[in-house]
Amino acid sequence: MQKVILCLLLLSLKVISTEQVDADFNIIQKPIIFDAQRKALTLDYMQSHYGIEQTEPTITPTMVVVHWTEIPTFEETFAAFNPAVLPSTRTKISSAGSVNVSSQFVIDRDGTVYQLLPETTMARHVIGLNYTAIGIENVANGHSLPMTQAQLEANNKLIQYLAKKYPIQYVLGHSEYQVFKGTPLWKEKDDNYLTDKTDPDIAFMDRLRGRLSHLDLRPLPQK
Repeated sequence: MQKVILCLLLLSLKVISTEQVDADFNIIQKPIIFDAQRKALTLDYMQSHYGIEQTEPTITPTMVVVHWTEIPTFEETFAAFNPAVLPSTRTKISSAGSVNVSSQFVIDRDGTVYQLLPETTMARHVIGLNYTAIGIENVANGHSLPMTQAQLEANNKLIQYLAKKYPIQYVLGHSEYQVFKGTPLWKEKDDNYLTDKTDPDIAFMDRLRGRLSHLDLRPLPQK
């Protein structure tokens, strides 16, 4: 009987500890524009690039893609993502669709997490995989603004939170997205629509995935 009571006590302490971690993790809602125009452009992107026809631009998340912004502040990042239409200056990707780039989350340099879109609303942040990927942008550039320890901790907590809600199978850096070419998850119909990415650095991704090792994640496909 004493052993049963001890086991129940330990289980209750574990639940309390988990709840405390969740309570300490705060996501600030900062929605970007998602009006009728952006919705229509997103649906068009899904149809033209993935052959997916839906009445709502929703996704079933199975992966998380981590990025850095190349933009030095959260405020400037938000201003870049907020308009519905891709600016004319983005000539390298403008031919692939008019919906603006964005992500579901942005993490500031101090680890503050902002949510720009619902987790199951498609954002344009990674070629070939947007229909199943939640994007996390980090205010960094890898040079003058390297990824911070606070961002590492925030990415870890955010991905653990997402993994409790969705069947997350993969966590990858934007620089790794092309390993999915030739797999069933890759749905990009335009073979010429590819960009080479370096974000984030692999050392950061290795540290992040090391902290997520208790999750039931799959190894990335080999090229």
